[in-house]
Amino acid sequence: MISMVYIAGIVAMVAFSIAFIRLLLGPSLADRVVAFDLMATIAASAICLYAILEDRYIFTDAALVLALILFLGTIAFAYYLEKKGDDA
Repeated sequence: MISMVYIAGIVAMVAFSIAFIRLLLGPSLADRVVAFDLMATIAASAICLYAILEDRYIFTDAALVLALILFLGTIAFAYYLEKKGDDA
């Protein structure tokens, strides 16, 4: 089981790196925000992987709260883009 956690960690690092490249190169602001949201979600999954490795599952609560706050931030940004589009 431990080796599967390490493999999942490597996959998460690769996904984080690809999302970081999209954050830097994204042609629009929306692309950059989605990339940032993906990076934060991957960070929450990394917290869960750490909780599995250390057998301290209290960290999953922190990851859940982080994911919920980030989701609300994404919704707020989508609302902002929608309102900005109405004025233009």
